[in-house]
Amino acid sequence: MISAGTKPRIASKARLRYDRKAERYMLLYPEKGLVLNPTAAEIAKLCTGEHSVADIIAQLAARYGKDATAIEGEVTRFLSSLAERGLLQEVD
Repeated sequence: MISAGTKPRIASKARLRYDRKAERYMLLYPEKGLVLNPTAAEIAKLCTGEHSVADIIAQLAARYGKDATAIEGEVTRFLSSLAERGLLQEVD
């Protein structure tokens, strides 16, 4: 379960890569990959295990000039979907 205090990190089986030819980020994992839109890529880049979900939301809100409560649900849903696929690890 993703909560505000969770410190997510991209799972060791996955890699965030920038495809220069297609000019987009992809989250690659064994036999599969996800094409990320620019916002999803920004979220994924912050999943280093150093930032809590609350920190990630605050950074994105500041970067895009949005209210944190307005984007909290979207960020949490995206991170939850990655966690359900086994693409995120929680750092203690």
